[in-house]
Amino acid sequence: MPHADLGGLKLYYERTGSGAPELLFLPGWCCDHTAFRPQFDHFAPTHAVTALDLRGVGKSDGPAGGYSIPELADDVAEFCAAVGIEKPVVVGHSLGGMIAVELGGRYPELPSALVLVDPGPIDPLPASVEFFRGFAGQLEGSDGKEIRRAYVHDMGARDDELARWIVDHMCLPEQPIAAAVIRGVSEWNGRDPFARCEVPVLLIRAEIGEDSDVLRLRALKPDLQVAITVGAGHFHQLEVPDQVNAMIERFLAVSL
Repeated sequence: MPHADLGGLKLYYERTGSGAPELLFLPGWCCDHTAFRPQFDHFAPTHAVTALDLRGVGKSDGPAGGYSIPELADDVAEFCAAVGIEKPVVVGHSLGGMIAVELGGRYPELPSALVLVDPGPIDPLPASVEFFRGFAGQLEGSDGKEIRRAYVHDMGARDDELARWIVDHMCLPEQPIAAAVIRGVSEWNGRDPFARCEVPVLLIRAEIGEDSDVLRLRALKPDLQVAITVGAGHFHQLEVPDQVNAMIERFLAVSL
């Protein structure tokens, strides 16, 4: 099993295919590399593709600390250097999309483009900050496991089997790690990193509500491309992979 050793931190990854640009897939909160399996398999015949388990999930090491979004972005940058990935298109889902934004702001020379698949709040409103701060506290409490399971259940898909898989999958990481990541989310604001991203960016949403940050992000980056999937929820890369794959393909064709 391939692991990259980042000074004692071992991160599991899968890598195959050939062809530029390489696609690097970053999963969301409490998810491992399999959350991007349809995209990994779809793009492997035409591109080099790499799917990563972030620290604390899947087959990667789970140290006690290092779960802020800047630290997770540093892990990704070190991982790319260790494995020899140059100028990847970084495709991040949920938390992974937030990490991709931080990566693009901190290491502007690293990615060639970003694809943000229903990322968490990048330019969060005060209510969102307060929610995640409170949620982190709940996860750290005695009922944290039950609260996490109820929360991820609401992320479920229309397909019952996939919905069950999402719940079971997202409840696998250790509870302190799950809580530490949400604490990091509550402390992060991606407005400045996003404004520093000079590469092409595609934002894929399942829906755009009244509190959506799309217009605020467009004001920061007028060339931001936005897409909306049909008939799916937060895990639309698994629910409607054909839609998501086609959007990524077109983005690569017109932007790089």
